Amino acid sequence: MKQKFYERIGESVYSERLPNGLEIRVVPKPGYVKKYAFFATRYGGMDTRFCLNGRWLDTPAGIAHYLEHKMFDTKEGNALQELAKNGAEPNAFTSNAMTGYYFDSTDHFEENLEILLSFVSIPYFTEESVAKEQGIIGQEIRMIEDNPDWQLYMGMLRGLYSTSSARTAIAGTVESISHITAETLYDCHKAFYTPSNMILTVVGDVDPVRVVDLARHVLPREGGPAIPRDHGTEPAEVAQRETRMEMEVSCPQFLAGFKCAPAAEGEDYLRLAAIGDMACDILLGDSSPLYLRLYDQGLINTSFGGAFEMMPGVAYLYAGGDSKDARTVAEEIRKEAARLVMEGIDEGFYQRVRRSAFGENLRGLNSFENIAVSLTEGYFHGYDPLRFPQVFDTITKDDITAFLRDNITGDRMVLSEIVPREA
Repeated sequence: MKQKFYERIGESVYSERLPNGLEIRVVPKPGYVKKYAFFATRYGGMDTRFCLNGRWLDTPAGIAHYLEHKMFDTKEGNALQELAKNGAEPNAFTSNAMTGYYFDSTDHFEENLEILLSFVSIPYFTEESVAKEQGIIGQEIRMIEDNPDWQLYMGMLRGLYSTSSARTAIAGTVESISHITAETLYDCHKAFYTPSNMILTVVGDVDPVRVVDLARHVLPREGGPAIPRDHGTEPAEVAQRETRMEMEVSCPQFLAGFKCAPAAEGEDYLRLAAIGDMACDILLGDSSPLYLRLYDQGLINTSFGGAFEMMPGVAYLYAGGDSKDARTVAEEIRKEAARLVMEGIDEGFYQRVRRSAFGENLRGLNSFENIAVSLTEGYFHGYDPLRFPQVFDTITKDDITAFLRDNITGDRMVLSEIVPREA
């Protein structure tokens, strides 16, 4: 087992790759009562088209999320209930690029870890239970579709992307999930829930050797082949400049999205994430010149905010909130980016944003969940997230300026709006 100490942040990580290909990372936290385990597969909502045994398959939208729901079923009952009996707090989530199962507990950690590894690696579906789940997930989808924020966001993604599966809702649609069967779920589990496509991350006062031994004992000895995926090949231009929908809202809402150049895998991925986050704060943050000006003019209120996001093969920066003049706000965002490129970013403001971004990464180390998810994402994308101090050392103000110049432009912009339904 390898041990790596990160001197600048005072953290250690033990790691080992099992013969079946499973990566294991353990972050020791001596003296802490809480223990956290995260077991994840590199399989998410975007992975609807993939190659298995030399044949390309197209699966229904929402199947990764559906599979997550069904994985807690076991022949003996329900794994959630078993973990809860042991005092654990279990849950799971599906993102665009991964599905993760986790729990935290103070007692019976090894027993709980064995339950986690077992139910995730041993599927149990019946046609009856799968059919019943369609009604439950269908109701969940309908509730989400009634949410204006969700419709705004999906409208923006459909405007930004023409072929990428990023434009597909993680949960799918009521129609798409109607095509999911027990056989489909077994096929997807066999393809993606293999040890070589997964990682186990544990944070807490645990013995790393015991964690490795337990995983070696419970999990299959064979890993499984790498599965090529097709997320779509995106052109540089946006698919649709504007999307608009009427809903039962009291005030118009909007999102302005900018289609950014995606990062390569590896440390460049981590570096772009840091640059994009800082650029977002400099351009849109609540202490930025743009925010203060738009707020004083009454064009935005405290609902205004933005973020930078990355998914496999895509990246985008977006901002939005309530506004009665969304087009003007979107244009002001573009013009402010151009001004910062031409006149330069104020040095004092840049340094404050940089210190804040670095501090946020440091504070993230206080969360067991954040550590585990960060290590998992880093492993799947080929970078070490705990090297963030070294990555920050390489970022300059010119990098932020270049990001704004190349990405926050009119031809890369999409406006998504939700307006009150007319009587």
